[in-house]
Amino acid sequence: MLLRTKLHGKTYEFPDVRLLMGKANEEKSGDRLAGVAAESAAERIAARLVLAELPLWVLRQNPAVPYEQDEVTRVIQDAVDETVYAEIKDWTIGEFREWLLADTTTHEMIQRVSAGLTAEMVAAVTKLMSNLDLVLAASKIHVTAHCHNTMGAPGRLSSRLQPNHPTDSPEGIRAEIYEGLAYGCGDSVIGINPSDDSYSSVSRLLEMTYDLIKEWEVPTQNCVLAHVTTQMKCLQSGSPVGLVFQSISGSQKGCESFGINVGMLDEAYELAKKHCFPSGPNFMYFETGQGSALSADAHNGWDQLTLEARNYGLARRYHPFQVNTVVGFIGPEYLYDANQIQRAGLEDLFMGKLSGIPMGVDACYTNHARADQNANENLAVLLTAAGCNYFMAVPMGDDSMLSYQSTSYHDTASLRQLFRLRPAAEFEHWLESIGLMKDGRLTELAGDPTFFLKR
Repeated sequence: MLLRTKLHGKTYEFPDVRLLMGKANEEKSGDRLAGVAAESAAERIAARLVLAELPLWVLRQNPAVPYEQDEVTRVIQDAVDETVYAEIKDWTIGEFREWLLADTTTHEMIQRVSAGLTAEMVAAVTKLMSNLDLVLAASKIHVTAHCHNTMGAPGRLSSRLQPNHPTDSPEGIRAEIYEGLAYGCGDSVIGINPSDDSYSSVSRLLEMTYDLIKEWEVPTQNCVLAHVTTQMKCLQSGSPVGLVFQSISGSQKGCESFGINVGMLDEAYELAKKHCFPSGPNFMYFETGQGSALSADAHNGWDQLTLEARNYGLARRYHPFQVNTVVGFIGPEYLYDANQIQRAGLEDLFMGKLSGIPMGVDACYTNHARADQNANENLAVLLTAAGCNYFMAVPMGDDSMLSYQSTSYHDTASLRQLFRLRPAAEFEHWLESIGLMKDGRLTELAGDPTFFLKR
């Protein structure tokens, strides 16, 4: 296949689809680290010109890792709806982009086409879009899911209440939960990253959060983000688990670096459907992030955006309740500054939604990246405009256990007010019933954690 074009009198030729895909990306430090980044803006545009003319079937025939070598590839390829694929396979990537952005293309139309896509197709069209294109296209897509409440409905913005503590102190975590609930946060999940991954510690935190949820009749779910095998042990022993969590990667080798495989995730999913306490039917929670496969040398020479798209192709096998990219957490080796983090966040949200995933974003950065809280708030505004399902809700936006910067309790409230959005319907009704919200706005009682100590 000839992958060549002429631009301003200079011929650009790409030896294979792998390098073409890498060089079509916006500038990212991770792609440069991987040796697939464009050497100039002109080469980047040339790569996009060539990519725009490729039909979708070429991307299906060129997965990032060969089918016979990689179980993630097999999951993605085997899930394709062949009837839908046959209808769209001759579209060029450029035509696909124009179709997605057209005023006449609806959510229902995109949802149907999604079933015929592979992750590489999703990645390819993403590379041709500007930031505004990504916001517009993502805003058209609504993916809902239900566990104990409903995630992703239009007009709603949810948050994961993230009450992490350096020593997993139940008293400290409970205080953080009370403050978060007082600001109207926690409708996606009360999700704790444990500093101690042991069964005894994880089960203790599950019991504590479950008791709090039951005491206050909070329409949400709990999750302790330990390794999936620890959570499986908790399920088997009768601990009250709301969502089952795992970080995933876009290749078999990358998943193995997390100590997981498809068989293990299949087993966890079956246990979740049998033992999780909410009504469901969606019980799984996955986290992703551009650069995870590259950091494990599990990217097979491909760019980090394409490997990220493959995360969503794997995740949809399990009909998750929620997925989020921890977009700036992995560090400046992969996303160097605020511009690169912003771009990746918009890409990930769009790719997840196009893949049929109930998608949120941890708009975040590490302290050694060239980013700050203002830039993080800018990203959160863009993501909200794009229809992000949920953000993290961290005390003051500063995670004391993971040592990174994210979005705060206050940010959730501000974004809802700015965009006239509300919490998940069941959660809003609960907030109104206890006096913390009225007509979609927080009341004068809101924001005070001692509210939950006065009953």
